[in-house]
Amino acid sequence: EDDTRAFTNLNLYIKKAKQEKKYAELFQGYRDAVFFSKSRDKKLQYADSCLDAAYKSASDDRISTAYVLKGSVYYAKLKKYKPALDEYLMAYKYAKNTNDLYLKYKISYHLGVVKNYLGYHEEALELFKECVAHFEEQANNKNLHEFKIFNNQKGYLNSIHQMVVCYRNMQDFKKADSLVDIGLLKTFNNKDFLLERSYFLKCKGLSEFNNNKYTSAITYLDQSLGLIKDDFAWMSVDYFYIGKSYLKLDQEDLAIANFKKIDSIFNKHDFILPELRENYEFLINHYKNKKEPEKQLYYTTQLLKADSIISRDFAYLSMKIHREYDTNTLIEEKGRLETANAWGGFLIAGLAITAGILVLILVKRHRKERSTLEKYVLLEEKVRNDNYVRSAVSNTPNPELSDDKKTQITETIKQDLLRKLRVFEDKNHFTQKGLTIQKLAVQFETNSSYLSQVINEQKGMNFNKYLGDLRIRYITRLLFDKNIYLNYTIETLAKECGIASRQNFSDLFFEINGIRPTDFIRNRKKEVDNISLGSVKL
Repeated sequence: EDDTRAFTNLNLYIKKAKQEKKYAELFQGYRDAVFFSKSRDKKLQYADSCLDAAYKSASDDRISTAYVLKGSVYYAKLKKYKPALDEYLMAYKYAKNTNDLYLKYKISYHLGVVKNYLGYHEEALELFKECVAHFEEQANNKNLHEFKIFNNQKGYLNSIHQMVVCYRNMQDFKKADSLVDIGLLKTFNNKDFLLERSYFLKCKGLSEFNNNKYTSAITYLDQSLGLIKDDFAWMSVDYFYIGKSYLKLDQEDLAIANFKKIDSIFNKHDFILPELRENYEFLINHYKNKKEPEKQLYYTTQLLKADSIISRDFAYLSMKIHREYDTNTLIEEKGRLETANAWGGFLIAGLAITAGILVLILVKRHRKERSTLEKYVLLEEKVRNDNYVRSAVSNTPNPELSDDKKTQITETIKQDLLRKLRVFEDKNHFTQKGLTIQKLAVQFETNSSYLSQVINEQKGMNFNKYLGDLRIRYITRLLFDKNIYLNYTIETLAKECGIASRQNFSDLFFEINGIRPTDFIRNRKKEVDNISLGSVKL
């Protein structure tokens, strides 16, 4: 891996495949390019090209594999979990009918990894258990080619490691320790699985730390660092627990030296795991006790930055993290330190009052932003559901329609109207301007009474609510899928889905989605910007 010498022949292979429009070969060429490229940005660029070739090859298995590949670049190389999850979900969608079980369980593994990092440990554990069962069975299948056996062995070991991570997060240390022993045994004296061995050594070091065996913990964690390659996330965990072990052994200078290494990784990669947030609390307290306000200020600023990264990448998890230094306290402390360093004594009182007002404003804004973010995340989950746009369709009768108001409609007429409504929905005809039930009845060659009754009975709502629901779900999906719509005005978006009034559009959007369109657009833009940080234009 990461051997650019391969490009001497690989570039020729890709060029030839392009010229001959052999998309299966082009897919493989770009797939190999991802593997051999050293640059993370280039890996992402080649992954995009691989995906394009996969689509042109018209093979669902290749498309699914390409999505896994791109997701793996986001996860393994860039540690961007949200976009990684998006890619893995697309891979899952295209692999639903695959006969390639290795691909299927590879996707399950990657979904589990992201779920685990986002805090869904129980869900992730179930996926890893299935992966372990499959990969172990195939690793012992003597009828497979040795390369496939190797891949299944690797899948088995990595799945066991992730199960250990799940159990540790769930505080089930007994099961975690049992699997660590299996992993160490399976990777003993095996040069093919040095990276996997580094993970199990890391886990053994954490186990020793939990059992108050700090010297032993440092030994195992140092061994893990000696084998780990290009995985800065787990390297950070090694350094963190080595530092904590030294603290327990009253060797504070060695502890601080390891905590600083995590800060170096954070500065280089703009990434930190939520459980490592405490690293900065140790550094802040250390320099506070040593009365070095400049360094205290620096690490306070770093902690605020870390909180921002955690909130961005771990929206679900960040709400649950225990914070000895909550964000508001940090803002106050940061303001105090900046004041002490820059101005001296005379202006402190006035600035403290100003800082207090600003803190109140920030607290209020922070609470509002958190509430809006939670609503956005919930809506995002709904929109990812393939049935979101069709959620208006319901078989629940409308309780407001009494038997006295019902008109006898033959089954033939009812089925004809339902068929026409399906076409109406599928073709997005509900975006017509000034549409009324009378106009739609004319288009359907029926009367408004029949149409109204069918909508009430079959959709569970009256015509106006049905029409508004379709329009809002349609425009919400466009905002989510097509970034160009994020730059439209509210008035333009309203017209795009057939709603005449800006206020009516905003109110309907809030009623159906639980969030104002302006807040949805702002949060979606932030997410798109975060995803595009690691992207390179072709």
